[in-house]
Amino acid sequence: MKHSKPEDYYSQIKPFSDFTQVTDANLYQSLPDDWIIGVADVVDSTGAIEAGLYKTINTIGASIIAAQFNIPGKHAFPYVFGGDGAAFAIWPERRKAAAEALSAVKRWAFEEFNMALRVALVPLREIREQGLDVAVARFQVSDGVDYAMFRGGGMVWAETKMKDGDFQLEMAPEGTIPNLTGLSCRWTPLLPKRGLVLSVLASPRAGAEPGTYRKIIHQVLELVHSLDRDGHPVPVEGPTTSWQPKGVTLEAHSSRGKQKYWRRLLELRIRVFVAWLFFLTNTSTSEINPSLYRAEVSDNTDFRKFDDGLKLTLDCDADMASRIENVLENAYRQGILYYGTFRQNEAMMTCIVPSTATNDHMHFVDGGSGGYAKASIMLKKQLVAEKQ
Repeated sequence: MKHSKPEDYYSQIKPFSDFTQVTDANLYQSLPDDWIIGVADVVDSTGAIEAGLYKTINTIGASIIAAQFNIPGKHAFPYVFGGDGAAFAIWPERRKAAAEALSAVKRWAFEEFNMALRVALVPLREIREQGLDVAVARFQVSDGVDYAMFRGGGMVWAETKMKDGDFQLEMAPEGTIPNLTGLSCRWTPLLPKRGLVLSVLASPRAGAEPGTYRKIIHQVLELVHSLDRDGHPVPVEGPTTSWQPKGVTLEAHSSRGKQKYWRRLLELRIRVFVAWLFFLTNTSTSEINPSLYRAEVSDNTDFRKFDDGLKLTLDCDADMASRIENVLENAYRQGILYYGTFRQNEAMMTCIVPSTATNDHMHFVDGGSGGYAKASIMLKKQLVAEKQ
């Protein structure tokens, strides 16, 4: 595969649309040696979850991606949303701008929410010196949106080193405001039709035979495939909204710039109320067709992904959740993988909407009561138990 410019690398990777192929190594391309991996997460997200602030955590996680999207010069780059954080990859010429955006989000999270954020840029060469890799595939979820899938172990290593204090970036100067244009949190919580929302993490164990791990993942995906729409937590007709959604306060924090928070919140409440009326009456404008837009939201969500391991947010019943957990528990006992699951009674969505008039709006789905962050606690306990 030839690339005229470094910034064209990701967009020239051929996308795939059958998620059962997500473990197929042939679909992945190793990133160039001189690329850089960006990683970020909220410090003590567990404590914030217990305080009922998981929607805030999700917003901060999505803001990491939004800030990178709003760097001047629109080029596709691979990224992944992780609930309480995010990761991405960029070419060397973009490093300075990426670092400034990360440092600005770190400052914003502290000043707006009093939350500490770890942010780091890790050279890919450092990852490859460990015998690991970062390879990327493009999973096409709709005509307008695809999401990056990552394999090779490098993303996990980069996150671990960040948490150890390596490669970290300092907070931007006081008052620095990131460009978070498009970051939105207006939908109501997603209530499951089948009984519960299940968050699933399943990461390959070091030394495990790759083919065996792939077989386990396919077993899980076969179970999921028996669910209507593969357990998609967003209805086919799209999510619902309200005239006074809770997320609008978070959107005010992300979009106010130097404006007073209360003034921006008032503006948004008026806009949201007008938009709600259009959705309620299904009234189209030159900017948006409500029915079409909501259906696109459903199509464009990232409820399943591969980020050095399988990640799922599923609408399922308790029996299916137990069947999935049994497959993963048996694989864990056989030394094939580590896993974590978490059951909750709703999902939530955080969005990046460049324009309501185009179909490239992105929607990040997570469990509503801790999701991936809670599931990761279980997975990390397995890691610690093995080391003891």
